[in-house]
Amino acid sequence: MAAVVAAAPGVAPVRARFLTSKEQFHAYLRDRGEPRGQGEEKEKEEEEEKEEPPAKRVRTEGIGRDEESREDAGAEEKEPVERKRARGQNKSRPCVKPNHYEQNRLCPSVTQGCADKCFFGPRCRFLHDVGEYMALKPPDLGHRCVLFETFGKCTYGVTCRFAKAHLGDSFQNIINTELAKQWEGKALVRNNLSKDLQHQLRKRKFSFKKAEEFLRGLAKPRGDGRKGGKATGCSAEEQEVSNCTTPKEGDGDDPACPVLPEQGEDPKADGLQSPSPRDDEEASSIQTVGPVTDEDVIKLRPCEKRKLEIQGKLYLAPLTTCGNLPFRRICKRLGADVTCGEMAVCTNLLQGQASEWALLKRHHTEDIFGVQLEGAFPDTMTKCAELLNQTIEVDFVDINVGCPIDLVYKKVLDVPLTVKIRTGVQEKINVAHKIIPKLREWGAAMVTLHGRSREQRYTRNADWDYIAECAQVASPMPLFGNGDILSYEDANRAMQMGVSGIMIARGALIKPWLFTEIKEQRHWDISSSERFELLKDFTNYGLEHWGSDTQGVEKTRKFLLEWLSFLCRYIPVGLLEFLPQKINERPPYYMGRDYLETLMASQNVDDWIRISELLLGPVPPSFTFLPKHKANSYR
Repeated sequence: MAAVVAAAPGVAPVRARFLTSKEQFHAYLRDRGEPRGQGEEKEKEEEEEKEEPPAKRVRTEGIGRDEESREDAGAEEKEPVERKRARGQNKSRPCVKPNHYEQNRLCPSVTQGCADKCFFGPRCRFLHDVGEYMALKPPDLGHRCVLFETFGKCTYGVTCRFAKAHLGDSFQNIINTELAKQWEGKALVRNNLSKDLQHQLRKRKFSFKKAEEFLRGLAKPRGDGRKGGKATGCSAEEQEVSNCTTPKEGDGDDPACPVLPEQGEDPKADGLQSPSPRDDEEASSIQTVGPVTDEDVIKLRPCEKRKLEIQGKLYLAPLTTCGNLPFRRICKRLGADVTCGEMAVCTNLLQGQASEWALLKRHHTEDIFGVQLEGAFPDTMTKCAELLNQTIEVDFVDINVGCPIDLVYKKVLDVPLTVKIRTGVQEKINVAHKIIPKLREWGAAMVTLHGRSREQRYTRNADWDYIAECAQVASPMPLFGNGDILSYEDANRAMQMGVSGIMIARGALIKPWLFTEIKEQRHWDISSSERFELLKDFTNYGLEHWGSDTQGVEKTRKFLLEWLSFLCRYIPVGLLEFLPQKINERPPYYMGRDYLETLMASQNVDDWIRISELLLGPVPPSFTFLPKHKANSYR
């Protein structure tokens, strides 16, 4: 019987026969391709050293090393400053938008069959000659178009990077009429931003009657001699909760050209939206035709408002950048019960920014769906709540700031409002237990508590004992716990702490089949081919959502690579010495059971790009990528 080699602290316990060194790991992946000379190998190793995240540049015990590698390990120990890197986000990463990769673009008016109605006329900077465009267009990336095969029609026509699948003579776009009829009138994606609504917001013509009426009431002197106004001042405790949010990096496209269609937008969506206030919202001030019913004059009591009953359900956290609609579809298929859009900034929504509104989109398979808002002032939060209350379909609204909850919930929203907070701001000063009773009094339907402070980020284990304490304080209001769940055992222990349910964030990014494992109470030794099929489904969902033209393909690739930066942390069940894998244990260098499994374990950006090329074809010549997150959890 082989001796068990104990893993170093903080390193996942991979079986000894799978362990390898960094040099052997990368040599194996490299040799799968074309053979290289000595000079090329040395150059490649230098490039890998530059690209490789610091998470892998650590001393791994239990693996045989030669003298040179031991000296290198000793040198690293003498430089603790170097080992403290990889915190937070790569904020200085290059910002290259997907439309950068296509120099010669066809005018959208041509694609939509109305070239004579181009808004810019002779001043348009895009091509209008289809023949000229096709001569300059890069080669197709494949012979199958997922949009054409799924819906019977590809709305991107000649600009599709898989256009050979549906182009006839003279670049005519072929339509499968029988299949296309099956999808007529069906809104697959809801909560689109219509052009009419965007115009109203940009011109400040949208009516915020309910919000403005309430805000005017705030300006009146109160009994204590103070005025309401913009309640910019909060208590110290509330301010600490407000600071728990971090600014989100925008991912949207440049909205400068008004004729460019939004990627992934349902062409039928405009007719399904309600961009203007509903009649029953303004019944008291607008002259109506017909009898006035009780519904027109009697407001709903709090007990009659929609309830949020999700106790015991698996909740996919709102994940910035990675929690996009295609990824949520993957998680939904694998067992997630509740989904929530990425955090949206209220001021950007009120300005009609298409990139911000894209975060509110809801796929028809998301049966329990909410949106998360970030804001700091009662006026913007209240107006945004009224705006969303009238224009989108959601089951709840989640707030990442504690101050204006009283205003938003009681006066404007018809749907339940939930709140997501951390334990506090500083590492050893917990304040959530003081805030939670106030949230309950203000009428929040539920609170989600992440068991870390803002200062900690992901450098410490989540404090589930404190989450349990807060769950008792919150009762009878439901409290969901969040933090460090990567197995069904973790989920079971969390539910034993007295919480109403669990929210899963990083665990879903590392292995989205975690939802299946929890529901079936088992460890799924998922094969590399099964994982690759999930990636293939994600790319198909991405092309469906963001488009199959160059811009849509590269946007899909970008979000695929962001996901791969988390997915590479997963260690297959069959390779582990002990189960389960812990979320803050870094994976050592190991050889998978096949080449693809080894490739998926690489934390080298070039290998992630190679995986993307297996799914989406070659990257553009000037392609560059740097992940948003620095694998902070491995430090």
